[in-house]
Amino acid sequence: MNLHKIEEKVRSYTKFIKEIEVIYHDGYPFALVYPDFDALREAKIINIEEEIKWYAIELYNMESDEDEKIRGYKILTDKIDEMAEPDDDVYAILKSYVATLTKCEILPSSHLELDLGLDSLNYVELFVFIQESFGVKIDEAIFSNIMKMQDLYLYVKAHTLYIRPSMLAWEDILSKEIDEKLVYSPFIMTIYKTVLYPFFKLYFRLEVVGEENIPTYPCIIAPSHQSMLDGFLIESILPYKILKKSFFLAYKQVFGTPLLSPLSKHGQTILIDANENLKHTMQHCALPLREGNNLVIFPEGARTRNGELLEFRPFFAMLSKTFNIPIVPVVIDGSFNALRAGRLFPRPKKIRVTFLKPLRPDGLDFNQLTQKVKDAIESELKLNHSVRR
Repeated sequence: MNLHKIEEKVRSYTKFIKEIEVIYHDGYPFALVYPDFDALREAKIINIEEEIKWYAIELYNMESDEDEKIRGYKILTDKIDEMAEPDDDVYAILKSYVATLTKCEILPSSHLELDLGLDSLNYVELFVFIQESFGVKIDEAIFSNIMKMQDLYLYVKAHTLYIRPSMLAWEDILSKEIDEKLVYSPFIMTIYKTVLYPFFKLYFRLEVVGEENIPTYPCIIAPSHQSMLDGFLIESILPYKILKKSFFLAYKQVFGTPLLSPLSKHGQTILIDANENLKHTMQHCALPLREGNNLVIFPEGARTRNGELLEFRPFFAMLSKTFNIPIVPVVIDGSFNALRAGRLFPRPKKIRVTFLKPLRPDGLDFNQLTQKVKDAIESELKLNHSVRR
């Protein structure tokens, strides 16, 4: 196996890797990746690991032989001289707040994502905290240049208008009025369903189980994510009355393209970008629930590349908890074999969609609720596979 060839292949997919070294680890290729932080800052990207994982490593894995797939990776950060911890209120307050978002040791040189593990939800919480506590407004463009703890501190210190530590609950953030309005397209949604369902039924031998578990009141519908078919499958299956009051979350990078944007524009779809207008996007996502509608969210945030469940992101659980709205876990099984990532045309493989019983957020925090939904979906998938054996 030519490790240098693997390195060159991975680098060919993206301009955001400056250096990469592939080594053997536990019998498989393992990548040590040093990002091009200048290019990332220029592109205003703040979800660095996601960018490198999905648009470099996984793109390589999709086209590589099984024994040459990269099974693990570590993203390295800038090596900078460690500064002494500033002895002032601004740093102390910032560090104290960041400590509520991570269990990692916080040093002035810590990268907020790559060292401390902060994600998009944490970024929004941090931006709001800084604005409320110091009068300093930070957006994604600014943040992409100050993702080290010491750089964040220096920026806040230089722009501080006052010091009064203050925190807003998610309910306060998501209930704020915004300019966005929901675009209802009940007639178009009806056409989509009428056309898609019989096609899926015939071509994929579509089987639907548990439709009685879909509430008639507002809920979050949380399906597993195996292929590009999944959103259309859910759209075709939901009863007409429920579909007309359902909105779908989708990535702008995919459904905002010239090919798919006409579908999303008239498909009650809210487009999101993980590197832009995070707070506004989350407030937009909350609108359907605030107006008594349903919201369809794929908790994995991306399609599986190997048929296994990905890590579940907690945004859907946060919305459920904030608005006290139940979650309906949905198991999509078979669409990976029908249209796995990298293929253009679906194969006529059987697809089974199972709506599980709603789960309420009562007494659970975001992480517990996220795990409970994942466990329910994982258990049903294992049951399906054991029955087929």
